[in-house]
Amino acid sequence: MTETPSVLVIGGGSTGCGIVRDLAMRGLDVTLVEKGNLTHGTTGRMHGLLHSGGRYAVSDQASAKECIDENRVLRRIASHCVEMTGGLFVQRPEDDDDYFQKKLDGCRECGIPAEVLSGEEAREMEPYLAKDVKRAIRVPDGAVDPFRLCVANAADAIDHGARVETHAEVVDVLVEDGEIIGVEVEHQDKDLGIGEGEPGTREKLYADYVVNATGAWAGQIGEMAGVEVAVRPSKGVMTIMNVRQVDTVVNRCRPKGDADIIVPHETTCILGTTDEEVEDPEDYPEEGWEVDLMIDTLSELVPMLSEARTIRSFWGVRPLYEPPGTGTTDPTDITRDFFLLDHGDRDDLPGMASIVGGKLTTYRLMAEKISDHVCEKVGVEAECETADVPLPGSSDFSVLRDWMDEFGIRSPVGRRSAQRLGSRTDEVLGGWDGPNPTVCECEAVTQAEIHDALDHSGTDLNAVRIRTRASMGNCQGAFCCHRMANELIGDYSEVVVRDSLDELYQERWKGERHGLWGEQLSQAMLKHLLHATTMNRDGDPAASDEGVDFAAFDTGASAAVGAAGDAAGDDTDRAATDGGERRDASRVSSDSRSDGGHHADS
Repeated sequence: MTETPSVLVIGGGSTGCGIVRDLAMRGLDVTLVEKGNLTHGTTGRMHGLLHSGGRYAVSDQASAKECIDENRVLRRIASHCVEMTGGLFVQRPEDDDDYFQKKLDGCRECGIPAEVLSGEEAREMEPYLAKDVKRAIRVPDGAVDPFRLCVANAADAIDHGARVETHAEVVDVLVEDGEIIGVEVEHQDKDLGIGEGEPGTREKLYADYVVNATGAWAGQIGEMAGVEVAVRPSKGVMTIMNVRQVDTVVNRCRPKGDADIIVPHETTCILGTTDEEVEDPEDYPEEGWEVDLMIDTLSELVPMLSEARTIRSFWGVRPLYEPPGTGTTDPTDITRDFFLLDHGDRDDLPGMASIVGGKLTTYRLMAEKISDHVCEKVGVEAECETADVPLPGSSDFSVLRDWMDEFGIRSPVGRRSAQRLGSRTDEVLGGWDGPNPTVCECEAVTQAEIHDALDHSGTDLNAVRIRTRASMGNCQGAFCCHRMANELIGDYSEVVVRDSLDELYQERWKGERHGLWGEQLSQAMLKHLLHATTMNRDGDPAASDEGVDFAAFDTGASAAVGAAGDAAGDDTDRAATDGGERRDASRVSSDSRSDGGHHADS
């Protein structure tokens, strides 16, 4: 073992980022590897709820108590990632009175502040609640930005000497003499992400201890090591609305069921969720019936949802775990608690532990518990400090000043920037030289923020999106994807810039296609036509010098029509606009789907 023990953490979600921060703060030599961007898996596909614990106060009180404790911690250390919206458990006339009382008693037994409101008082808080709402329980729910939270944890870990490698997929777990000694990763062959790995190469990373924090994918890592990690992935579908129909988290006060929560998140509302066990965490059914379910069911709580516009849907997979022998058949009955599996003790394979189960609200506690375990295994005595030391951006955080005069940008834009940047606002905005135009109007993201994100993301515009929320608003990138790509011009070749734009545009499209009706269909068509006509994104030969004889248009209408027909008939090199992904004409056939073969998993 080296003088400073080395630890390798697999997984760049909330738990993995929390672990790498915790261990780095304790002085260990720690490396994190993630196969995609940070938040690539479950963390980037959650409904944004900062749990008060109220949702588990009847069925899983141990988890409820953990939630309210960590809720309070995150409000202290991650204030720029949290909006304390408050929450309501709403009872409709047909909902059971006995269950309402159980929910109230359960909250109080778990130490969750809970107050009963009449229907009139609940509608004073949320005017768009249904008029026949009977009563409600108010709890300290909130909204949390998982992207900002993970980035802040990873940034602090790097500041404490950690190595963070994104776009580095584990392809093998290294075992020697009956002990795990590290992993082999493959660095993605693109100029993406952060880290030291050479694109297109494989690298063996050795460590004194390995932590498997891959959530729903933990079983796959376990299989590489020859051990079983029986995670039971449960798919949840969520739908994003065009605006904030409510400013408070609204829960249906009834036993478990699909479509029972509305979370106000940034400029939108997120409707959730379903609960369906799946075999493979990458296997997402594509029927799209869940969107109708969300709208129809939650309109009973907030009627205006039936008239509102959906802008996208997304799928997440919960990393549920039960100890062997429990035998639960319904995934909604599985505990939301977390488990630490020491593979040396359990499987006689020392050198690795897995952390499974849990939820984002308890990520820091999960990281603390497994970091304590790791320190014990490698012989380090160091206390956890993550519950007390603010994350970057949350130290001395007093936001919502008037930034108009301060940095020469309109105050509403400044306030949105300050909400995202927190105590880094002065550093990012104040350090920007010259005008600071808004690149993404929907989310009020300025050029300074884009470049701050690019400094950490290379050409990966999806990583910029995660850091800033640019392209995540109402237009889903229609008016800003190309502007974001334009910020790469001068530093990268045209081919690299176009590829980066294609990847971002395709990622936005994947989640849009299940909501294509009514006004949203018109919005999607507008987006398509804007990009097809202004940048020839569909590769129309009539728009290229080789594809049409423009001189013919100067000689009369008949010649022009003939020239246009000749160009349209020659489709050998024609590409299809497919959410930004270009394809050869030979691949565009009658069975081609509108999503270019991608699962809607964003």
